[in-house]
Amino acid sequence: MFSQPVRTVMEREKLLTAPPAMTVSEAAKQMAKRKVGAVLIVDNGSLIGIFTERDAVFRVIAQDRDLHATRLAEVMTPAPKTVDPDRSFGYALLLMHENGFRHVPVIDRGKLVGIVSARNALDPDLEEFVAEASRREHILRERN
Repeated sequence: MFSQPVRTVMEREKLLTAPPAMTVSEAAKQMAKRKVGAVLIVDNGSLIGIFTERDAVFRVIAQDRDLHATRLAEVMTPAPKTVDPDRSFGYALLLMHENGFRHVPVIDRGKLVGIVSARNALDPDLEEFVAEASRREHILRERN
């Protein structure tokens, strides 16, 4: 799996983009609806940043920012590192590990074409198990 090109493991359908003026609240709702952990910030067709679940916690909630007034441009990671779709998935994982992040936008000839995450490294059966465990935990919390 690690030698496969990024294009074979990246998630096109999970690619969520937003303008820099979108509020954190709007972005979080879109992320929840699409079940994704990151939104790519695009301005005039160009990738300018990334906003992740961790950004929501560390840059918004922990700093007591108003999520209805705070714009993504204020709390995104600007100019994120990217990966070419023909690079190996192992390269993308190493890039994530060395830089301490879990999502990498995929850029092909200057165009945003997908996103790859550390989660893509999970075995499909393990990923299904993790998702089911999370679903059950959520149900139990709702009952209590």
